[in-house]
Amino acid sequence: MPRRNGRRSATQTAGRHPGRRATADQGAPRDGCEAQRQRIAYEAARLLADAGGAELDRARRKAAARLGLGNRRCWPDNAEIQQALLQQQRLFNGAGHAADLAELRRQALAAMQAFEAFEPRLVGPALDGTATREQGVDLLLFADRPEDVVLSLLEQHIPWRQSDEAFRYAGGEQQTHPVLTFIAGEVPVSLAVLPPQARRNPPLSPVSEQPERGAGPAQVRALLEAGASAL
Repeated sequence: MPRRNGRRSATQTAGRHPGRRATADQGAPRDGCEAQRQRIAYEAARLLADAGGAELDRARRKAAARLGLGNRRCWPDNAEIQQALLQQQRLFNGAGHAADLAELRRQALAAMQAFEAFEPRLVGPALDGTATREQGVDLLLFADRPEDVVLSLLEQHIPWRQSDEAFRYAGGEQQTHPVLTFIAGEVPVSLAVLPPQARRNPPLSPVSEQPERGAGPAQVRALLEAGASAL
């Protein structure tokens, strides 16, 4: 199943390009790079849309290479690429993308209800609006023991697969947590099982590099209602 939100398997390299903007003392002012940043962001977003993945740094590097723009001080950050991806999806597949996103959020809400005992939070592309059906839904669950989530899956007769993935936290800390994946209808659902203390200090978003607090069931329901009124 493809990675959907930039997390890496625990067996992969821990480091990751943060994708942050260059600071003023690192190179040319932002205004002098604006056109290049936009070109790379647009091309990286196109690559992401074609591949159906979320490896932002890989897409950024490949886009810069294709365009022959090697000055990293003029490369866009993750948020700029994500925004370009969202704009392209709305422009080229507006109604279709909106319908797919609504279906993903409905499946997310159903999964959140099924695992409500673990205080689920929706994160990743299905929350920020860039997800495709293939990318599916990412939820954070909180449990003292991952086995409790496994037991819930068994009780609900849901077949699943388990992997271990590395998550980055504030201060440079990295922890490995179990991730349980299953298919709801045709939508992949990923359950990252975190310890209860991660509610106060959640993992960092691979896009913003800020703690990824996500959205609860009420917020997801509100997103669905807002999306339905916009159609």
